[in-house]
Amino acid sequence: MNQNPLSADLHHILDHTRDLWEDLRGARLFITGGTGFFGCWLLESFLFANQQLDLKASASVLTRRPDSVKQALPHLMLNPAITLVSGDVRDFEFPKGGFSHVIHAASESSAHLSADNLLTMFNTIVNGAQRALEFADQSNAQKFLFTSSGAVYGPQDPALEYLAEDSPFRDYDDPPDMRSVYSQGKRAAELLTKIHAGKMSTTIARCFAFVGPYLPLDSHFAAGNFIRDGLAGKPIEVNGDGTPLRSYLYAADLAIWLWTILLKGDSGTAYNVGSEQAISIGELAQTVAGLFDPSPPVIVHQKTPLAGKLPARYIPSTRRAAKTLGLEAWIPVPDSFRRTIQWHENQIPK
Repeated sequence: MNQNPLSADLHHILDHTRDLWEDLRGARLFITGGTGFFGCWLLESFLFANQQLDLKASASVLTRRPDSVKQALPHLMLNPAITLVSGDVRDFEFPKGGFSHVIHAASESSAHLSADNLLTMFNTIVNGAQRALEFADQSNAQKFLFTSSGAVYGPQDPALEYLAEDSPFRDYDDPPDMRSVYSQGKRAAELLTKIHAGKMSTTIARCFAFVGPYLPLDSHFAAGNFIRDGLAGKPIEVNGDGTPLRSYLYAADLAIWLWTILLKGDSGTAYNVGSEQAISIGELAQTVAGLFDPSPPVIVHQKTPLAGKLPARYIPSTRRAAKTLGLEAWIPVPDSFRRTIQWHENQIPK
C-alpha cells in the first residue's frame, strides 16, 4: 500500500489536536467548501483522525459537482465516512437528521467572478452564510465555524505592524471593486454568525495567507504563481516592486487552528488565523526560486520602490489565538514552501 504523501503532515496535525477529537466521537459534521483548499485539509485531517482514533464520526460535504469531485479526489470523497450533498450554498436543500458540528468554509473569491459580477460575489458570501446558519440551527448543531478573511479589516495601515481582532475596519478608497465587495460581504457574514451565537456556539476564523498542498497555482495569489512558474522551469515574475509584506501559515498548521477554534474557541469570538512572520514578496520570490534546482531567475518588473512610501502590509496579530488557545505557527516558511513544491511535483505524471 502506498503511503499517503501527506502522512507527516497528518501526524503533525494529530499530535497537536489529539485531545480535541473526543468531542467528535460519533459526531455528524456538515461542511461547505469541502472541495477547496481549506476543505481538503479539513477532510484529510478529519478522515485521518477518524481512522486513527476510531471515532466512528461522519461528514456530509456540500458540493455543486458531486461526480467531478469524486473523480478529482477519490481518496476523500469515496471514503465511507463521507457523504456528498449536491447543491449551491445559497439555497441547498437541508439534509435530513441532526448534525452536531457545521463548518462553513465555502467562499466565492475568484478574481474572474469578482471582476465580472460583484453582486453575485456579495450574495454568495452573505446568503451562503445565512443558509448555512439556518441549517445549523435547524439541525440542532452544537458548534458552528465560519471561515472569514483578514480582508474584513480593509487595507492595512502601512504604519501598523499587525492587524489585531480589535483593529478598526477600513474601507478602500476606490469605487466598489472586488476588494471592497469581498471585505464587506465577509463583514456581513461575520455579523450574521455573531447574531446566531445565542442559539449555538459560533466562532469565526479570520484567515490570512497560506501555503501547502492543494494550494491553487493558477489563481491571483503570488505564492501559488511563484511555485507554478518554478515547476514549469520559467522565470519567477514579481509584478510591482516586490516590497509588499505578507506572512504565510502552512496548511497543516491551518488545519490545527481551524479544528481548535471550532472545538475550543469562545462563542461569538473572531480569531486571526495566520503567521506573524513578515516576508516581502520580493524575498518570497527569491526563497521559492532557491528551492528549485536549478534555481530559476527572479524578475522584478518595477525595480525601484516609490521614494518615501511605506511598503503595503497584510500581517495579522495572532496573540489572541496564541494566548487563549495555545496556537502557533510550527512549520517555518522555507519548509512550508518546500513541502508544497514536493507535493505538487508528486502530482505531475512521470
